[in-house]
Amino acid sequence: MTELQTEATGETVGEAKWQALRELERLLPGLDKSQVRFQVVSEGERGLLGVGYTPARVIASVAEPATEVAEPAADESELGSFVREMLERIGSELRLSSHVTIVEDDESVLASFSGADLGLLIGRRGATIDAVQYLVNSAVFRKFGEVAKRVAVDAARYRERRQATLETLADQVATRVRNSGEREELEPMSAPERKIVHLRLQDEPGVETESEGEEPHRYVVVLPSRD
Repeated sequence: MTELQTEATGETVGEAKWQALRELERLLPGLDKSQVRFQVVSEGERGLLGVGYTPARVIASVAEPATEVAEPAADESELGSFVREMLERIGSELRLSSHVTIVEDDESVLASFSGADLGLLIGRRGATIDAVQYLVNSAVFRKFGEVAKRVAVDAARYRERRQATLETLADQVATRVRNSGEREELEPMSAPERKIVHLRLQDEPGVETESEGEEPHRYVVVLPSRD
């Protein structure tokens, strides 16, 4: 059995738990809710007169039935084999009980870890797996040059779950900004995560988004539309 986790936010811990549970139900139809465990990361703060609001944040976990492990494809490309070997070595160094699956198309390579206890590989808000992805792409570029495909590295569908979490957060913030008429700053995020928020709200009526700050503390601001 592997463990599936999702992170969610809300104005209260209860709302954050509900959002996390709804996401788990989307990922695992027929979910037994009694098996879900919650970890409260932050109880949130309302701030003075509504200024400085930070959402409550929880992580929900549930055991996921193990899926059949696919064997490496016999026609796996040289690049795919290189990525697999590198990631398996990283997994071994981290003492993970995991398997790496490689899926390639004409433009990219998706390398996915499956197994138990992948939290160490993912890191806080994906910081570790983002670093692994950067390292792999750097190595691929050095070996294969300009013709190299872009490599995405994932673990336990973290990126899919994180995108869903960020899109939910973006929707909630947009609603508050429309209702209050006041801008709201999100927590610092990586460039790919900021892009998710910008894309989610680019056609949302009544609000617009900007990025402010300096890396690695750059963040998204949601503000009332100037139109």
